[in-house]
Amino acid sequence: MKDLSLIRNFSIIAHIDHGKSTLADRLLELAKVIDERTKKDQILDSMDIERERGITIKSNSATFDYFAKDGKTYTYNLIDTPGHVDFTYEVSRSLAACEGVLLVIDATQGIEAQTLANYYLAIEHDLAIIPIINKIDLPAADIERCLEQIDHTLGLDPTLAIPISAKTGQNVELVFEAIREHIPPPKGDINAPLKALIHDSFYNSYYGAVMKVRIFDGVVKKGDKILLMSNKKTFVVTELGIQQIKMVAKDSLQAGEVGYIIAGIKSVEDTRVGDTVTLADHPADKPLPGYKEIKPMVFAGLFPINNEDYEFLKEAIAKLKLNDASLVYEPESSAALGHGFRVGYLGLLHMEVIQERLEREFGLELIHTAPSVKYRLTLTDGTICEISNPAEWPDPVKIAVNEEPYAKVNIITPQEYIGNIITLLQEKRGIQENIIYLDETKVQIIYQLPLSELIFEFYDRLKSTSRGYASLDYELIGYKESDLVKVDIMVNGEPVDALAMITHRSKAYERAKSVIEKLKHLIPKHQFQIPLQAAIGSKIIARENISALRKNVLAKCYGGDITRKKKLLEKQKEGKKRMKMIGSVEIPQEAFLALLKSDINESSKK
Repeated sequence: MKDLSLIRNFSIIAHIDHGKSTLADRLLELAKVIDERTKKDQILDSMDIERERGITIKSNSATFDYFAKDGKTYTYNLIDTPGHVDFTYEVSRSLAACEGVLLVIDATQGIEAQTLANYYLAIEHDLAIIPIINKIDLPAADIERCLEQIDHTLGLDPTLAIPISAKTGQNVELVFEAIREHIPPPKGDINAPLKALIHDSFYNSYYGAVMKVRIFDGVVKKGDKILLMSNKKTFVVTELGIQQIKMVAKDSLQAGEVGYIIAGIKSVEDTRVGDTVTLADHPADKPLPGYKEIKPMVFAGLFPINNEDYEFLKEAIAKLKLNDASLVYEPESSAALGHGFRVGYLGLLHMEVIQERLEREFGLELIHTAPSVKYRLTLTDGTICEISNPAEWPDPVKIAVNEEPYAKVNIITPQEYIGNIITLLQEKRGIQENIIYLDETKVQIIYQLPLSELIFEFYDRLKSTSRGYASLDYELIGYKESDLVKVDIMVNGEPVDALAMITHRSKAYERAKSVIEKLKHLIPKHQFQIPLQAAIGSKIIARENISALRKNVLAKCYGGDITRKKKLLEKQKEGKKRMKMIGSVEIPQEAFLALLKSDINESSKK
């Protein structure tokens, strides 16, 4: 049995682009897990999208040995975490599998919004925190300012901070000793019933669902019958082991260790992140705390541009679902866009990643409808329902109370942009909670904001008003009562289902006006005038007209009496009236694509 005092389980947390993946690369390189042959940047990031965008979407882990100065050999388990706010729950489960963290701070940027959010998560899990000041090789690096922020803002001991350059490898070897000294070894009882936390899972076409686990108590061996405590399903372990970039099989895993378990599980649906694995014959009394089902926050319609591709899209989403249990979808049809799916995502980044993977890996051409959130309605008969699709919005007469989700927004910005940002937050119906001056240059702004306002062009406008210097982090805090309305967009008196939206009454005119002004330029002219209208119920709130194509019926008149010309114009007028009564407006697919793409570009994070 392994000596627990020689094991260290840790994670690396940071604000986006502060060098978390680069530091992981250097640690693995120095530990000789990777060599010149296997070396590549962002080795723990398995997807091309992660490398291109410089973000971690899927968490990973790696086990390696460290020969310490005290002459002993330690086993280090690095549990990587996703770096974006959409994946906060996965981060919390990865942290639950650790005893300590390396908190990376960019020497040129200082403490940012996600640095604070991740710091508070680490405090919640009672983890040892080692501050790492990265990018000291850059000319703009200000180590003294970072040390001051570590002391005043985080309340950590600045003497523990290690200034490094993950890119060049400078001082990275000091991190190994700091992990040994300051991160405590795991606790666990080898003789107790098995308790293993699933901190991640992925689908392999040969093995099925592979669980990445941290063992808290007990021992698990090949051939053991295991029980998943959230769904009470049992499986037999066919293989287990540790991850050293590639999977290395072992005979058993014991308390304190981190590794993987394969048990012939068909889908990652069964291997939920945060679930507890125990032995079926000798189960634990209760699961490890903190498990919850991940619920989607942002919803959008997803349609193939060519309707013949619907079956390919159906197959492609089902394949992605094998690797992403948080992806939720159901069939949807639209008169304007044909057959597609209503898809639920964890957030805007998750939405972009899924769409990009579908287009890139399966060669599909897709269109998203504008994203919306899940609203909660209490009807007059007392029924409570949740609605994310405008098509499901009931008659306003039947609604007693409507509520929308709110998020607590944490923004860190240089002081000179505070006025612009507060103006933006007020415009987005924000409720001020607090403004904290972190030091002479940086301010932390905390607001409550409707999630629907947060996903609609907020991030782009925040970056433009702060010239890119503000950083954003948010967490959902629940529902608040709101004055919500459904806005229908009508073309020639007919509602267009794909363009309907749910919005706050105060924003209805502005949003509706924007849509019909764009439509006016996108729908080609017909032989008769086409009215474009936006309506709440039966009340029209905005209108534009597409003027009729005018044929010059007087071209053949080279003179003569004026009454002849009037007669021809009257005849044309009558013809147009009759055409308007029986004519229908064909909205070309290109108009929808242009309109929806512009809406999505405005509301998504670049």
